[in-house]
Amino acid sequence: MRQVAHFKQPTDKHPIHYLVKSIPSGYEYARVYPMSRQISLHMSSVLATLRLRHLQLLDALGRTHNLRIAAEQMHITQPAATKILSDIETMFGARLFERLPREMRPTDLGLVSVRYASEAVAGLGKFLSEFSTLRDGGYGHLTVGAISASAAQVVIAGIKEIRQQRPQLVIKLLEQSSDQLAIWLEERRLDIMVGRLTEPRHQVLFDFEVLSGEPVWVVVGQHHPLRERPRLELADLGTWQWILYPPATAIRQLFDETFASAGMPAPIGMVETPSIFSTLELLQATDMISLQPRAAVEKYVNKGILGRLPIALNRSMTSYGIVTRKDEVMSQPMREFITILRSVAGGVRDQDTAPMR
Repeated sequence: MRQVAHFKQPTDKHPIHYLVKSIPSGYEYARVYPMSRQISLHMSSVLATLRLRHLQLLDALGRTHNLRIAAEQMHITQPAATKILSDIETMFGARLFERLPREMRPTDLGLVSVRYASEAVAGLGKFLSEFSTLRDGGYGHLTVGAISASAAQVVIAGIKEIRQQRPQLVIKLLEQSSDQLAIWLEERRLDIMVGRLTEPRHQVLFDFEVLSGEPVWVVVGQHHPLRERPRLELADLGTWQWILYPPATAIRQLFDETFASAGMPAPIGMVETPSIFSTLELLQATDMISLQPRAAVEKYVNKGILGRLPIALNRSMTSYGIVTRKDEVMSQPMREFITILRSVAGGVRDQDTAPMR
């Protein structure tokens, strides 16, 4: 139960202050802005008032939801953090966090503020790292996110070529599904993403340039009993256990649509993983089946580690491509790498589908 005592009426200059009795946590002050209060936010006034400390606290609170922990991460006292948050809310004329007994929960406006603060803090960190590298005689950084299949073919070839042009360039490669990579790109943890747009809102946030299509193969371990059959149909695979990519991925959607269009129920036993290495080990150790991008498994089929089942799929995945943030000024290494990716992908598109093995 919460008991609220009024101290004074709100004015346009001063928000109303309540002394809130919250059982059993005792008394706490709460700042509430009158409904009639309208603050006009202009870039010039915000730039004159907003400080990096403000952004740092919003970023920390967004991650921890705890004012004490956020203050410790900033190496300041909790009262100082409380004062900074109060100044931020006064500046914007809105409550950004709900003060609950066990956490600081962001409001809708708080979520927007935290997102932009986190992007600004991450951007500053990237700037400082790149600036220090260039100042000390280095050649900069490039962080690339890629889906597994593109990383296995186009991205790796691209990294090999740009390393020849810029041998001292520091490159970080992160492999993950497109939905997670898009989150990291939006948070500015990536410079370039090679994958797919997975949500309608990504059309507003990112630029997308098609690189290549992505053929898929049905693969098994070399010992699998189905490899002995002279003819195979999709219906023959329904009773076997599968290794599948997670549901949010394009290749999993292709699998589900293929089974549904054939009137087949989803497999009862399955393992979900985005890891090609885990899939490779499981295929060799069990009689499971997997649907995989050709680029990820072709070399294992050629080496006799895996076998490809001659199953024709009537559906195909959408093409993957280069994804970058809209209206962003690219660094020289970024521009060079994108040019290389276009060239490498052109060679991939010219390749014929590999023969059955």
